[in-house]
Amino acid sequence: MKTSTLEQLRGGQLAGARHLKLACGLSEFPREIFALADTLETLDLSGNALTALPDDLPKLHKLRILFASNNPFTELPAVLGDCASLSMVGFKSNRIRQVPARALPPPLRWLILTDNAIEALPAEIGERSNLQKLMLAGNRLRALPETMGALNRLELLRISANRLDALPEWLLRLPRLAWLAYAGNPLNAMREQAALADAPVPDIDWHTLALGQTLGEGASGVIHRATRLLRDGHPVEAVAVKLFKGAVTSDGLPDLEMAACLQAGAHPNLIPVLGKVSGHPLDEHGLVMALIDPSFRTLAGPPSLDSCTRDVYADDICFNRPTALRIARGMASAARHLHGRGIMHGDFYAHNILHDGAGHGLLGDFGAASLHDVADRARAQALERIEVRAFGCLLEELAQRLAGEANDRAAGFDALIADCLGECVERRPSFEDIVARLDALSD
Repeated sequence: MKTSTLEQLRGGQLAGARHLKLACGLSEFPREIFALADTLETLDLSGNALTALPDDLPKLHKLRILFASNNPFTELPAVLGDCASLSMVGFKSNRIRQVPARALPPPLRWLILTDNAIEALPAEIGERSNLQKLMLAGNRLRALPETMGALNRLELLRISANRLDALPEWLLRLPRLAWLAYAGNPLNAMREQAALADAPVPDIDWHTLALGQTLGEGASGVIHRATRLLRDGHPVEAVAVKLFKGAVTSDGLPDLEMAACLQAGAHPNLIPVLGKVSGHPLDEHGLVMALIDPSFRTLAGPPSLDSCTRDVYADDICFNRPTALRIARGMASAARHLHGRGIMHGDFYAHNILHDGAGHGLLGDFGAASLHDVADRARAQALERIEVRAFGCLLEELAQRLAGEANDRAAGFDALIADCLGECVERRPSFEDIVARLDALSD
């Protein structure tokens, strides 16, 4: 969304606008915004100095989406709950300590409160039956309201970097939960510390790495192309180096992403980790990874504001049956491997998969990954079956894009999709079962 100016707003140049973004050091809500009441659907006031919203905000009767990240709000404004059409609310990186029940709009579908100071949520959050996406990483929560067990449409939950001593049992039974991140809580602290300390890969001296162009940047860090050098300065191999940032992301803590990557081990459908960076002059943490062939491309784009929890594919993308099966089988095998090592990926999405066009896929981005105890079989199976639902979404998306092969879907795809998406969590198949069924379909 393009940033507008107060001058444009006051001069009437934005009349009829459906989307408005203002980032100009505002300390008060500009009353001129109400001139857009009959058209405005998305309002982004992020990056200002606001601490309150006006009591007559509901005059913006078509407002569906409101962002106010990076402002000094200390309380989620109660007036939000009076906005009849408001379904997406984002107040990331404020100073919010209090979330009044009145502040939760009845149509609420997507709530972002990442990186605040919230110690408790109101019980009434369990009454927001449309809620699909709830992002709470980087707060001070010690517990979640039991009423959240009624959130039957909740699909994505981020509770990393809080103060939780346990995961509630009702959380593991939510019928549509598919993407869960809970790293960085006391419940997992010892396991995470051990994962960082006992990495099964070597240290790689920073001074043997020559960084080149930036390949990409995400919330947790920057990936560079690099050359690994011998001590005499001669190049050995081209690699990729990811240097992690220190801030809380929407998914959790970058250090814990690194811990999960290190524990993942080798698998043909995971990006190989060659080692971890040691001796960085600024003490930054980093990973050295294999450099992926540029012929690999991302399978899909991330969810949009409208799709909420589902990835967005290019209009012209399609797969033949063998290619779709190979992608699916590779991803199921990777997930089986991860869960066998006590790792829940947490962001098992097509937008985190690279593929070569012939069915070979690589699962990446461990920013939402969480560790668990494989010896606690009941808990491990429950967490695995949450991720199985995410795989079911991926398989459904692949099946929808088969090139004119609707009849082939009926011969196995649909049954497996239905089983993976089943709302009775304990009846979903394991990844071991899924791999076997995909092998049978390939035959």
